[in-house]
Amino acid sequence: MYRAYIKTAFFALLFTVFSGTVNAQEDHGHDNHTTEADGGRVNSKEEINAYIKHHLKDAHDFHLFSYTNDAGERKHVGFPLPVIVWTSEGLRTFMSSEFHHDDDGKVLVQKDGVTLTKLHSKIYELDNGATTVAFDEEHHPTNAHKVLDFSITKSVFGILVTGLILLLLFGGLAKQYKKKNIPTGFGRVLEPLVIYVRDEIARPNIGEKKYRRFMPYLLTVFFFIWILNLLGLTPIGFNVTGQIAVTACLAIFTAIIYLFSGTKEFWGHTLWMPGVPVLLRPILAVIELVGYVLIKPFSLLVRLFANITAGHFVVMSLIALMITLKESFGPVGSTGLSLVLALFIMVIELLVAFLQAFIFTMLSSLFIGMAVEEHDHHHDEEHEDEILTQGEVEETRERFV
Repeated sequence: MYRAYIKTAFFALLFTVFSGTVNAQEDHGHDNHTTEADGGRVNSKEEINAYIKHHLKDAHDFHLFSYTNDAGERKHVGFPLPVIVWTSEGLRTFMSSEFHHDDDGKVLVQKDGVTLTKLHSKIYELDNGATTVAFDEEHHPTNAHKVLDFSITKSVFGILVTGLILLLLFGGLAKQYKKKNIPTGFGRVLEPLVIYVRDEIARPNIGEKKYRRFMPYLLTVFFFIWILNLLGLTPIGFNVTGQIAVTACLAIFTAIIYLFSGTKEFWGHTLWMPGVPVLLRPILAVIELVGYVLIKPFSLLVRLFANITAGHFVVMSLIALMITLKESFGPVGSTGLSLVLALFIMVIELLVAFLQAFIFTMLSSLFIGMAVEEHDHHHDEEHEDEILTQGEVEETRERFV
């Protein structure tokens, strides 16, 4: 079972990495969240909102913090990530540090006859002969176009780290099961969680006969989401499950599994529902198909995305209270209030990190169980015979009366 689990984790990792690279979130507004006058510091409410919005999005580098030196220069501390883009002249690769933390299209990077710039977390290629980016009234570039971006962004880096953690943890657990019945070390922590997913999620929703077939996927998605949620609470700045491209990818996985695993009874009930008038069956078939193909996956992706994004926004907003309430409570009072409230929310976020992984896995197993469920025909036939027998009794009684 664990070999199948590792294979599932590997292919899930590849597909999710691809989705995360080509579908970063876009903001059409101009995120000018710092000003030159105050050295790039974030002071006003508008600047704080723009700063939070900026850091919830995916990025091509890790930005840990910034400071202004004695010379008045703004310094950024972090580390770059590889930029891999397909341009009109072919593949171009370089490190994101060449953009010098610019996200407003001001810094241009020349790469083998191609001019590239970064604007609102998107990489653009300038038209031939263009030396600066021209904008329209809505701040959209008029002389540049997007490139196909396969870069290792923060979200992709987080996915790779999580995939490596999963392979190391469960690869070690699988090796222990080959040698002994009871795992030791960190395997003792993992085993109760694996049993919990099996006994509390997979078995009740899918059934005793078929749950083993889907355990690799359910274990993968549970620990994948949980670890990513926990990484999102670290100061590094991960917000992988807060990217709708990633949650949409996971929801598509679930949809593909239950749609291709559906039994004949499932599809017969979906496409030609028994027990209803024939004229209504095509209408109900469309409603059922829309529910299984669109509504159920959409509910999965939106629930995870919205809850994680909202949690991060609340935490960062509470931390920002030390700035917004500084005039009312003073530096010490505003900082103390901010830290107490942020610590309280962080404890709740630890619970939410597990809860969202549990809910996504629970709903996935529920949808899979609905698709692979087998009805007890023998019981149905006996019930039908019982109804017919009662009908005959009533008919005989009426004749005698």
